[in-house]
Amino acid sequence: MNTKGNKAGSLLTGNVCILTATIFWGVNVTLTKALIPTWMTADSIAAVRLAGGCLLMWLVSLFMNNERIDQGDWKRIVPAGFIGLFLFIYLFVTSLRYANPIDISIIMTLPPVFVILMQVIFDKSRPSWLEYAGIIISMTGAALVILSGSSDANHGSDNLLGDTLAIISTICYAFYLYVMEGPSKKYHPITLLRWVFLFAAIPGLFLFIGFDKLPLLHGAPAVPWLEIGFILLCPTFLAYFLVQPAQRMIGSEMVSLYQYLIPVFAAISAVLMKLDHLKWIQVAAMVIVVLGMIATNRGKHKRISK
Repeated sequence: MNTKGNKAGSLLTGNVCILTATIFWGVNVTLTKALIPTWMTADSIAAVRLAGGCLLMWLVSLFMNNERIDQGDWKRIVPAGFIGLFLFIYLFVTSLRYANPIDISIIMTLPPVFVILMQVIFDKSRPSWLEYAGIIISMTGAALVILSGSSDANHGSDNLLGDTLAIISTICYAFYLYVMEGPSKKYHPITLLRWVFLFAAIPGLFLFIGFDKLPLLHGAPAVPWLEIGFILLCPTFLAYFLVQPAQRMIGSEMVSLYQYLIPVFAAISAVLMKLDHLKWIQVAAMVIVVLGMIATNRGKHKRISK
């Protein structure tokens, strides 16, 4: 049996899976920005993602054996749906109404920082000095993005508002990762995701108000329809299935490092679509955030391995 060949194949497959998911997330930032406000509102995009994702998850679950959820886990799943998914997607999409996609994509690399802070506050965790240093470095990069955006004469205070909403959305997603850490180890992803999406889609239904007046539904060409189709199918649905085998084949630590490539793919797609232009301060902020997160990951790895 060619063990080395199997390991190499698994390594390649795992990297391809998470790289594909990362590309989906990066392009999603740009396509969402492209749809607002010409063809859709931020509310309508969030509604389509939440309701459409819920329908797709439940459709797939019909062809699978789903475990019974323990009663004690509902207190995590319900708030994960409302805060961790509904508020995350709603605030993320709304932030793109005000700020540019490259800035938002840089901010979206911060959830691991907030997860560590939540562990410190609620679990009395004791991070290493390297983790604290990484957190401070990453926050410095995020602050650089916000300060540069607020001083942009072309965007004014709107850019600052968008960056602030993006920060809040990353805190919501960090909350999701924090409260779902336990249940995610007990149940199949579809078993959890169908319920999380359901509790997120219920408040998301209110975002459909005025949906019939969208320009998308009145003589829109094929391009915006393809864009919203991509947003629903790829970053909202398929990415979840690509992350799971990647974690199994190359490990969670390697998977988390790919998250820092999201701004790269968002920047490439934004420049190609002429929705934004890359500024040196964005590159600097990107590098600072990535360095901070690498330091945080190394510190966490050393602490756990002791």
